[in-house]
Amino acid sequence: MTALDDLPLTPTTTTVRAACPHDCPDTCAMVVTVENGVATGVRGDPEHPITRGGLCVKVNNYQDKVYNPDRVLHPMRRVGPKGSGRFEQISWDTALDTIASEFKARIAEHGAETVMPVSYLGTQGILNGLSVGDAFFHRLGATITERTYCDSGSCTAYAATVGATAGVDPESIVHSRYIIIWACNMVSTNLHLWPVVAEAQKRGAKVVVIDPVRHKTAKRADWYIPIRPGTDGALALAMMNVIIGEGLADEDYVRDHTLGFDELAERVQQYTPEWASEETGIPAEDIRTLAREYATTDPSMIRIGVAIERHAGGGQTVRSIACLPALTGAWRHVGGGLLQLPLWAHPVNWPAFIHPEMATPGTRVVNQYLLGRALTGEMELDPPITALVVYNSNPMVVCPEQDKLARGLSREDLFTVVSDHVLTDTARHADIVLPATTQLEQHDIMFSWGHFYVTLNTPAIAPEGEAVPNTELFRRLAARMGFDDPYFRLTDEQLLEQSYDWSSPVMEGITLESLRETGWARLNLPSPDEYRPHADGGFPTPSGRTEFRSSALEAAGNFVVPLFRQLSEEYQPGGVVDPLPHYVPPRETSDSHPLNLLSPKSHAFLNSSAGDQAMQKRVQGEQMVTLHPADAAARDITDGQYVSVYNDRGRFVALARVSDEVAPGVAVAPMGAWPKNAKDQSTVNAVNPFVFADLGNAPTFSDTRVEIAPV
Repeated sequence: MTALDDLPLTPTTTTVRAACPHDCPDTCAMVVTVENGVATGVRGDPEHPITRGGLCVKVNNYQDKVYNPDRVLHPMRRVGPKGSGRFEQISWDTALDTIASEFKARIAEHGAETVMPVSYLGTQGILNGLSVGDAFFHRLGATITERTYCDSGSCTAYAATVGATAGVDPESIVHSRYIIIWACNMVSTNLHLWPVVAEAQKRGAKVVVIDPVRHKTAKRADWYIPIRPGTDGALALAMMNVIIGEGLADEDYVRDHTLGFDELAERVQQYTPEWASEETGIPAEDIRTLAREYATTDPSMIRIGVAIERHAGGGQTVRSIACLPALTGAWRHVGGGLLQLPLWAHPVNWPAFIHPEMATPGTRVVNQYLLGRALTGEMELDPPITALVVYNSNPMVVCPEQDKLARGLSREDLFTVVSDHVLTDTARHADIVLPATTQLEQHDIMFSWGHFYVTLNTPAIAPEGEAVPNTELFRRLAARMGFDDPYFRLTDEQLLEQSYDWSSPVMEGITLESLRETGWARLNLPSPDEYRPHADGGFPTPSGRTEFRSSALEAAGNFVVPLFRQLSEEYQPGGVVDPLPHYVPPRETSDSHPLNLLSPKSHAFLNSSAGDQAMQKRVQGEQMVTLHPADAAARDITDGQYVSVYNDRGRFVALARVSDEVAPGVAVAPMGAWPKNAKDQSTVNAVNPFVFADLGNAPTFSDTRVEIAPV
């Protein structure tokens, strides 16, 4: 007779609906396969209209991230020098007691602003993402962190021109007949939108790509227009010069649904195609052809990428581009208009997570982009930052002035806490490291900045080790600090209930119960075959019109959208801003550093995410810099050779790739590689500048001059 314990186990296989957590416009719906409590695979949901059953290279092996042998599974305390990565395991109680004790001691000596949170979108979920720690740090009285790494300048400019509108439905692009993809390598960074564009192309649409690099998307275009970095605003203004000057504007739409046309028409007279040609490197006749085709082909639409803002005049560039669809009446048509961030359609209940009323009036605001300067004393902050809490971010990879940041994180008087999945370059400098759950181990609900679908993420497996979601981390920290506010006792289930304004008309028919059944749902908006959000105007601006002359900029000056700064309205940049679109040329010029370096998103990494994963590293390869054959020959550089890329801010070593995919005078080094994996422990952000663009305190990663030499 066989004992029951000796009988073979019958495998139990289930599937669980999940959502990709990454800071990507696609926000894919995933299906997780689980066998006996172990996640064995992930795949895209074949029924989701955007995901269509496929996942990108960044996440198609997400289970390897969960079971990474280097994963942090327990709280740890530093036992070696900062940066050495030497830690010992401790209990959660010890970790929390240490953190609370350090916070209280430093606050007693310096005041609460001595503590600073550092976070971004390592996960994009409403529960565990951008705002998960904001209420805690408001309640603590900590420095308010301004997070403007991405799309902040674009959002300021966009909102000041057309308001917080979702714009074109991405699925409506199948109806477009003239598609401009501007500063966006869609195939690498917005992969699931490309099939929609390809279908429109198959139906007869002309696809135009404007970019300094002939990348994967540009190679699939009908017309690729190379442009000098940072001069996109000149092109947009010259297009308006042609459209207005040749009588191609939609006079009725302009009269009924715009503000400031006469002033705009006068302004753009100076921006001729010949002038723009000198700035952009695009032949004047090509500029005229582009303007004419765009203005006379309906429906026409423009897709702008996040790179559009990353130079000195990025904000005014977006202002100029955002004027074009109203000038030509493109908004009249299904598939006509502008696509920036469809997230504006999602009624996320951000105040319920941020609780700005908990903030102490007058609390200072420090931008994370300046973190290196804040930690090394160059900003002369009073009080200084003596305690740092890092979550959902890896600033050693994503911040500029990398060398300066490393020095700041190495300060012995700086107490640093990092919550993450593995020992990132930032975590290696921490005093306490805490284990965070992955998306397969936590509840969350996802908005999207690339489509109109809400996606529920259900945990597929139990957390590995002692990992906890960010929500639980801040519940535990709040309890240790003695905060008894009801918010800090809410469960994840209760937080899900607060995530959206479920009473909003666009949420009609969508509930948590229905999402548990379906996994995802489209917002209650007209179908992609009918959606024309501004056919009759109705822009969410003070005037209800597209504002060529921006009343918001005229009244407030420069501003950062409050969501990027914990909903704080204090200490906005302000100042005087010309309310009409105008050209701001690139800031950096240098005879000794003549190459314009671009650091676009990687194909296999998402910012710093996946930078430690074996498969993604194989696909992406080591840190590389691409330069034109003429520039390579002038420097005795050959393909496959190691080179030093440098300027006055720093240097990094990369593998040279020689290709005419980039224009002469341009070099391209994708970001996302980790310093600890790099040839010389430095990556592209060692040379990037710390200065802001013209609007929204946006970064200027693309406004970078370098020289390159053989190692």
